[in-house]
Amino acid sequence: MTFRPALLAAAVAMTLGLAACKQAPTPANTGAAPPPAGETADQFVARVNKEFRSLSAELNSAQWLSSTYINSDSETIAAKTNERWLTQLNGWIEQSRRFDGQQLSPDTARAIKLLKLMTAMPAPRDPVKLAELTRIATRMEGMYGAGSYCTGEGEAKVCRDIGQLSDVLAKSRDYDAQLDAWQGWHSISVPMRKDYTRFVELVNEGAKGMGFADAGEMWRSGYDMSPAELAAETDRLWDQVKPLYEQLHCYARGRLDAEYGKDKGEVAGGMLPAHLMGNLWQQDWGNLWDMLQPYPGAGSLDVNGALNAIAQADLASARARATGGDGSAAQRAFMVERAAALDTAKKMTERAQDFYVSLGMPKLPASYWEKSQFVKPLDRDVVCHASAWDMNMEGDVRTKMCITPTEEELTTIYHELGHIYYDLAYNKQPPLFQNGAHDGFHEAIGDTIVLAMTPSYLHSVGLVGAQQQSDEALINAQMRMALAKVAFLPFGLMIDRWRWGVFDGSIKPDQYNKAWWDLKAKYQGVAPATARGEDFFDPGAKYHVPGNTPYTRYFLSHVLQFQFYKALCDAAGHKGPLYECSFYGNKEAGEKYWAMLSKGASQPWQQTMKELTGGEKMDASAVLEYFAPLQGWLKQQNANQSCGWTAPSA
Repeated sequence: MTFRPALLAAAVAMTLGLAACKQAPTPANTGAAPPPAGETADQFVARVNKEFRSLSAELNSAQWLSSTYINSDSETIAAKTNERWLTQLNGWIEQSRRFDGQQLSPDTARAIKLLKLMTAMPAPRDPVKLAELTRIATRMEGMYGAGSYCTGEGEAKVCRDIGQLSDVLAKSRDYDAQLDAWQGWHSISVPMRKDYTRFVELVNEGAKGMGFADAGEMWRSGYDMSPAELAAETDRLWDQVKPLYEQLHCYARGRLDAEYGKDKGEVAGGMLPAHLMGNLWQQDWGNLWDMLQPYPGAGSLDVNGALNAIAQADLASARARATGGDGSAAQRAFMVERAAALDTAKKMTERAQDFYVSLGMPKLPASYWEKSQFVKPLDRDVVCHASAWDMNMEGDVRTKMCITPTEEELTTIYHELGHIYYDLAYNKQPPLFQNGAHDGFHEAIGDTIVLAMTPSYLHSVGLVGAQQQSDEALINAQMRMALAKVAFLPFGLMIDRWRWGVFDGSIKPDQYNKAWWDLKAKYQGVAPATARGEDFFDPGAKYHVPGNTPYTRYFLSHVLQFQFYKALCDAAGHKGPLYECSFYGNKEAGEKYWAMLSKGASQPWQQTMKELTGGEKMDASAVLEYFAPLQGWLKQQNANQSCGWTAPSA
């Protein structure tokens, strides 16, 4: 999952959704200047928009530095700026309470509502507790970022980070090696449990000060519907796609049994072993392609080969341009390779930009190309995790990546530019309206474009050769997509189900781990191969938990992207199976998409949805339409299997 910073680091807060009203901190506690005497609600919103724009630019700059120049100084600056932001936000919310119960214009009422829905980490009124909260959040994210699994002693000691451990799960088929790597990564979160328990107490105190029962209820209130309605809506969407997931689960279990034997290929109750799914969290099964590919070699799309050829051509060009310079021959050769890598990274980004421009959207501003991080710098530590940034709400947009010439990286760029084009489209809106219709929208924009990267599109832009479609190639293509999109759905749901229970107290601290695995069993049909008692804190091994990033957005985005895709295909006049549609170059589809993006958060998402799709509800029927060939094939493959699983009783 990519992360889009908007105002606060994930460990501190997010601007994509959440809060409410009730008792507020007194002006003395907020540290914010008192409002002008006689200020009207309209004047208040105008002032907040002005102050918001100014403060967000300062805050984003501090965050950008802390992510692209990692050291103790940049971290201190970012932490103090975050603390100042939370204090100011508390002040604005306190001041807005003057207008409770007044008759307000629709735009002003919505702006004040969104102001109260702005942070995922509600801060307590007490400034001492606020500072404690930010310290804990920073510490937990630091534990995660520095996490490594070490074995051996002295000179024989070997430590592996998340990337190296992930490689074992992705590439090894040695049962014990995979189990060791999986268990090793999950050891890094054990020290977080005490901090997380206190973190929950502090954010719940902040949420109650904003009028909510707990932080989970606050999170569920950012969707233009009641918290209960949002929970019911996610259940309804899951019920739509669950039969497809169950067929994929059944097929995967059969292949694991064939590879490892039934005693190791599954866990009691017919569940999938957590360490054998090719991913630390079982959220993407794509690394099991060698086992799960239906028809080996059918319809191969060698995008990696094409990108590697581009990289080699860029390297040859850079060598031809080189004319001596300082340093040894080896040093000069290395710098030539670095220049070529940057050229390739920018070409990949230009290829993604071309899709958006083909729809009638503007080219990215010159500042984007000057200020973005495209490759990993040589002289400092940086956060390579892909992210998109709107620095000042006025067009200074950037992406931060360490791009390598692979298909996965290319599709990530298309995804990140979805965030960027959303930012550019709604930059004309007042700052309080500069956000997605809801947080799931933001994550779905670029992935909608990725769905349109069909074999015919890839051929048209020279990334693959001419394709001769066959039934086998179609099933292979659908399986590849399903291992990323369908396998993710229950995982996208269960993380916040766990946190909602933690926040409302139904999941006690001494049951954190049990509840985590109970939910993974219920939704994913996944279980650990060895006991995971309360001496572990396995939720903390997933970044978004210590990073305090709400996760329901990702579940919703995996539904919405197919819904948006179908609407844009309809706008483009596509005839034929949905999975064959690419709207590349279609201005009608682009105009409709840009119109939706331009609305930002200025109106309820249901209205924005209706303008694009014709309906006001989120709906997973497009997911099922897209994957219809695969679902039929899976049912045939699983015909003699006993599908489903039995989760342990709570």
